[in-house]
Amino acid sequence: MLSALLLLVFHLGLVSVRAQVYSATYLPSNAPAQSEQGQSGTNQCGTGSNQTSICQNAYINEVDDWCVFAPPENGPDSVIGNTERIEVAWCIKSGHGTRVIPPGAITGAHFVQTPDYVQITGVGDLTKINIPTGDAGGELDPHGADGKGNPIGGLVFSSAFGGQVQQLHEWTNFVSATQFCFRGCKDGPNAPALCQHIYDVMGCAWNMPGNYNPGFDKCAGDTGEPMGVYGQSTFFQGNGNTPPPHPAPATSSCRTVPTIGAIANPTNAASSFVGVFLSAFSCHCYSTVFRISIMFIANAILTHLAGDRS
Repeated sequence: MLSALLLLVFHLGLVSVRAQVYSATYLPSNAPAQSEQGQSGTNQCGTGSNQTSICQNAYINEVDDWCVFAPPENGPDSVIGNTERIEVAWCIKSGHGTRVIPPGAITGAHFVQTPDYVQITGVGDLTKINIPTGDAGGELDPHGADGKGNPIGGLVFSSAFGGQVQQLHEWTNFVSATQFCFRGCKDGPNAPALCQHIYDVMGCAWNMPGNYNPGFDKCAGDTGEPMGVYGQSTFFQGNGNTPPPHPAPATSSCRTVPTIGAIANPTNAASSFVGVFLSAFSCHCYSTVFRISIMFIANAILTHLAGDRS
């Protein structure tokens, strides 16, 4: 009897250890053409970029080097709920073998590096990457209902931890017509909880509290609380009242960047426009009343822009 119990404990221990081991680990240079059966795209993407790419490798490296998964085709039927199995990678930076997010699509992008994960949150006109107007979006992750992932075979890589590109096995990406968020977790015992994928209708702000305003920046950050975990209690989607999201973790060493890819920081662009506008009419050759009127108009422009950013 004792030997049987010891054997059972030993077996359960092996199962627990095996649960932390992933079936495969790839780099972009050695990934197979398709990492899962039934995959619509490819993981052998090369180093070019084109707007018909079917690459399903995404990256979260820096504020100016990240991707999201989004539909391969345009049209009213390309809502995330319909296309989650076949999404392709759209990236800010060229050279990953993916499609490139076009100018005008992103108005806010905020990159946070924590000890346990990297995260990008932001806003924009994501109809430019084939998400239909009004689509509230959905969640993409490496699991899906059958373990093959949404999209099937989607892989995520990052050089944020140590400078060398590595696969991040746990990740979660929400994207809608106006908002996006993407978190990739460093491999380790906390990764599944910090990149939990079961809250697929809760959206970005609940799953990944952070900055969703216009503008581009990068920050260091504290590791946040696992989504859905409140002390000793765990919330399950659809069970009773939904608790509020955790507060956004503290950030530090934040740095604004003027551009990401070919996209200018809209907050910088707005301020520059108003500065040029004022300079053009600062000459004393204009009457005092006229110059005061111009200053009033410029102040109104800044107030309007600040309202749009709030």
